[in-house]
Amino acid sequence: MAQPHLDTEGPIAEAEAEAARSSTTQQPLGPLGAPLDRRSPFLVGLGAALGVAVVVALVGLVTLAAHVLILIGVALFVALGLEPAVSWLARRGLRRGLAVTLVCVGFVVVVGGFLALAVPPLVAQAVGLLEQSPRYLALLQDRSSTLGQLDARFGLQQYLQQALAGDGSTLVDGLLGAGLAVLSGLGDTLVVVVLTVYFLATLPAMRRTAYRLAPASRRPRAVLIGDAICVRFGGYVLGNVVMSVIAGAATFVWLLILGVPFALPLAVLVALLDLVPVVGAVIGGVVTTLVALTVSVPVALATAGFFVAYKLVEDYLLMPKIMGRTVDVPAVLTVVAVLIGGALLGVIGAVVAIPVAAAVLLVVQEIVVPRLDRA
Repeated sequence: MAQPHLDTEGPIAEAEAEAARSSTTQQPLGPLGAPLDRRSPFLVGLGAALGVAVVVALVGLVTLAAHVLILIGVALFVALGLEPAVSWLARRGLRRGLAVTLVCVGFVVVVGGFLALAVPPLVAQAVGLLEQSPRYLALLQDRSSTLGQLDARFGLQQYLQQALAGDGSTLVDGLLGAGLAVLSGLGDTLVVVVLTVYFLATLPAMRRTAYRLAPASRRPRAVLIGDAICVRFGGYVLGNVVMSVIAGAATFVWLLILGVPFALPLAVLVALLDLVPVVGAVIGGVVTTLVALTVSVPVALATAGFFVAYKLVEDYLLMPKIMGRTVDVPAVLTVVAVLIGGALLGVIGAVVAIPVAAAVLLVVQEIVVPRLDRA
């Protein structure tokens, strides 16, 4: 039985002729067609099924690539923090590439100079700490000393012996694990540095691409809100770094005045911990106060009072002056954000929690609340 012949040449020829007429210089591929009927049962079911599949796939990808996504987020966070400096140089007439190069070179010079100045004293004082360890052990056994009284009450020496006890394999495993952690940390640092430079160089293009995803009618407001979020991120990063440097310098001067040993390592530790909002300065103060306790109880009490006073000055004087209203987050929301960020992503989550909370608060104030008021 002969198969029926389908006449396809006529319709195809008509479509080709229409395509030739619709192709213009401005729109070589022709104008957009009429949108599909979104109320079609088939499209509704297909969209729901695809939505579920996409969500499941995204959850799986985020779970598998969580570490890489964290590195990308940290690099973007640092790039947004350095962006104000790059923009300032670009507004002075420098090309974007040259401005990024100068900022990156300046950052490397500052960090390298800090390490060159800090590492030799850190090593010397660390060696001194090891040399003083027998004296500290003797103080633990001396019941007339402060450390001896703490040992008698809390059993510090027993805890130390239990921590140091163990077979050779445990020690070897610990050393291997520490070595692998150091190598992994160096690799992650290199990845973050490379991504940060790339993000800084391409941030304007990334910005335009992101804003292009917004509908044309809402694109101007998306630009304003997005730029405001970027300003908050950049202001927070730079302000937090400046306040951490001030905290480390003030701690170093105070410890030198009181004659507390290992002033430089403790000051560096306080500066690094001060980068973590809310809890970082508290942890640094507790550690420094415990070391000051080896000098005398009055020195330890004075050091504790110094950290309490400095925390008040930082919160009510330095932060408003340095950050201004760039990151305006209520105190309760700050604590909640830091707790949630720390629980989700550890130290990194606690560091980025405040600018993320500021961005979310801005979106709520500018989009969610006005919509609810009009409803």
